Amino acid sequence: MSITDSRVTIHMASSVDGFVARNDGSVDWLETSDEFAAGVTVGPEFFEEFLETVDCYVMGARTYETAIRFEAQGLGWPYGDKPTFVFTHRELPQSRNSIEFVSGDLAHFVNERLRPAFRSIWFVGGSALSAACLRLGLADEIRYAILPVLIGSGIPFFDRLDKDVPLHLLETKAYKNGMIELRYEVRR
Repeated sequence: MSITDSRVTIHMASSVDGFVARNDGSVDWLETSDEFAAGVTVGPEFFEEFLETVDCYVMGARTYETAIRFEAQGLGWPYGDKPTFVFTHRELPQSRNSIEFVSGDLAHFVNERLRPAFRSIWFVGGSALSAACLRLGLADEIRYAILPVLIGSGIPFFDRLDKDVPLHLLETKAYKNGMIELRYEVRR
């Protein structure tokens, strides 16, 4: 597989005011009680079909810690058995064999290791990691899930972008739970 055959997608959920987590890293606001009658229903088969389209995941250490907290609370591991690469400089517990901890040059890792091996590469969390992905020109698309809640302050979707990043809207979807998903192509 060549680099051009692969696709890097940044995906995160945020509040309407653009935060992916509270300042303390908590995401208790992800469960909302809104209902949008005209929205798409999301059932277990939707997630199973979606998981089949992703070849690997990339995340930051805090996102990984949140995911293992969810798993410990009985909410399951949302990434299936797909290879999951966690960018960190810290020692973290390895919760499963599909996890690999990495550090170093992000562009080299994506272009030399991930793109030749995986077609669908998903960055699923970490505002600093996602911003670095954009700054380095690694992202091909952004999938932005907006939940119907304002939390007032927190960790922004993208941490300190140093320039504008032009996007092209490819798709929008509204869900029964009031969430809206926007899919953008990153313009080069």
